[in-house]
Parts: sequence; structure tokens; C-alpha cells
Amino acid sequence: MDKQWHPDPEPIKTNDTAAVAVGTGLWAVALVVLLIFRPAPEHTWWIWTCVTGVGFGLFGVWFVRRRASRS
Repeated sequence: MDKQWHPDPEPIKTNDTAAVAVGTGLWAVALVVLLIFRPAPEHTWWIWTCVTGVGFGLFGVWFVRRRASRS
């Protein structure tokens, strides 16, 4: 039973910067909400999780834009 070979489809054009920026924005919104409605002391790690998400998101935006400018 031979399988026919089909060519790979063309890559989909995406806006990677927008996708990473939306994710970063959601982390920032979550951070603001947590800073307004302070979580219980045993859940303060949630704040640091949001801070880390925003930090990695900003790095991601920089990285994606840098990669796109080189192409």
C-alpha cells in the first residue's frame, strides 16, 4: 500500500508581534487586578507569576520584532 506524496502546504502568514502583545496585555491586566484586589498572603505568588508573564512577554515582543526585521 503506497501512500501518495503531497507537497507541504505554504506556511500561514501570522502577526506574531500582535499575538505576543495580546498575551502580554492579558498578563498586565491580571497583574493590575491582583494589585487592586490583594490576594490572601498565601497567594501572593500569583502577583509574581503575573510580573514574570509581563517580563517574558516584553522579551517576546522584542525577540519577535527583532527576528521579523532580519527576515
